[in-house]
Amino acid sequence: MTEGLADEDEARLRLDLALCTRLMAGEGILGYSGHVAARLPGGERILIQPFDENRAEVTPECLLVTDLEANVISAPDGAKPPDETVIHTEIMKARPDASAVLHFHPEIATLFTMVAGVELAPVRNHAARWGSGFPVHGDAAKITNTGQARALVQTLAAHNAALLRAHGAVLVAESLPALLCDAVHFQENAETMYRASMLGRVVPLTQTEMEGAEAHIERPRHAAKLWKFYLARAQEAGRLVGIDMAAN
Repeated sequence: MTEGLADEDEARLRLDLALCTRLMAGEGILGYSGHVAARLPGGERILIQPFDENRAEVTPECLLVTDLEANVISAPDGAKPPDETVIHTEIMKARPDASAVLHFHPEIATLFTMVAGVELAPVRNHAARWGSGFPVHGDAAKITNTGQARALVQTLAAHNAALLRAHGAVLVAESLPALLCDAVHFQENAETMYRASMLGRVVPLTQTEMEGAEAHIERPRHAAKLWKFYLARAQEAGRLVGIDMAAN
């Protein structure tokens, strides 16, 4: 890849990461905390938002670059990365397939880490993405150092999501649009299971049902569809002020 193309790819990733963060904030996936990271071309650096930047106001220009040891390479005006940046860097070191990582604090999904004998399971068709399950990381502490992050990576293993006891969750995906898609469906699945449990015994999807669902979902096309929908909704609501959409 030439330097010119690498620069163009980074500019595109900066825009998409800013948009992804704002879309998630607008849909209530992100609140005052939580963060999205994206792997930069070459695979050895990531983009992530500053610790104290309003998730609803993130811009491409405010993003930081760190290496995979969470050392800051570049940052505007001395901005500092989130305390939990090591979550993203350690996952990306261990999972070459993960080009985008979300750490957030979904209220309903987190409930399933605090009730004995009740586990979150795939119950909606799009939750077939998590057919291998939702492992629960038993440490409820804020993850701020490499040892803690590596323990979480062991919990995540080859899964596409992990819950953090009494804390939140992490999702991994191959792109930012796919990550947004997963975040939406993750929330939907948790809320559906929570509500269904009030009616009676929940029957999760069977392996056959999940295989059938995955066989009929064209993931890149589906992710692009959701990206387009939520982007249009954010534009209509005026939530993209300060972002140059001409590059989109």
